[in-house]
Amino acid sequence: MQADSIAIRVEHVTQRFRVIQERPDTLRELFAKFFRRENNYHDFEAIKDVSFDVHRGEMLGLIGRNGSGKSTLLKIIAGIYRPSAGKVEVRGTIAPLLELGAGFHHELTGRENIMLNGLLMGYSKKEMAAREDSIIRFADIGEFIDAPIKQYSSGMYIRLAFAVATEIDPDVLVIDEILAVGDVSFQQKCFDRLNQFRRQNKTILFVSHSPAQVMDLCDRVVLMDRGEVAFDGDPARGVELYSAQVAPAAIAAPVPEIVSDLLP
Repeated sequence: MQADSIAIRVEHVTQRFRVIQERPDTLRELFAKFFRRENNYHDFEAIKDVSFDVHRGEMLGLIGRNGSGKSTLLKIIAGIYRPSAGKVEVRGTIAPLLELGAGFHHELTGRENIMLNGLLMGYSKKEMAAREDSIIRFADIGEFIDAPIKQYSSGMYIRLAFAVATEIDPDVLVIDEILAVGDVSFQQKCFDRLNQFRRQNKTILFVSHSPAQVMDLCDRVVLMDRGEVAFDGDPARGVELYSAQVAPAAIAAPVPEIVSDLLP
């Protein structure tokens, strides 16, 4: 594909976090460690030299076990984290759906948050007012639209967040396992909206632990393992490799002590 068809470019991205191993209990211990030049931390690489492109109109599934680096990578792409090394280029507007309540002001009502999110995305009050009824209809949370966000259940968060993110018509939509919280009927509404986005040549980056969702929705899969790209290609093959990863872990999982005591 041509370079101008690329919506997201991830180039040699590495993300390091500083992990504190032991916190000093007293000020005396802190000074003692300082003068002895002892380090009580180590650097952990959550993402290790990751590179891939996502093309316009493509729905890319990002899969892998917990701790493989998926969510960290999405936050880098969304601009929440700055990578320790490498760079990410996103062409066009991006709407991330990463965490419950992210991007919402908890003291404001749902209606007020619709306006706030639109303004932050660069839309005018007039433009957001024109979109408001459609967002409220899709979210379908009734009278809670005029209640403070802090009173919402997790399902209400998802309904409103997804409605806002898709109604503001971004070029790139990033979704991190957030749809797993909604009920079945709302999930179907979301998947219908995602398919509509695909027909409009929008780009979608989708994290899910559901092999069925990945197979049904995605054009391509990137499998992450310990911060690295283990596979990039056909969804069926990616899901097969992912299933092989998680199966041994499930078999090897230890029996909880409280349960083992009850076994004969």
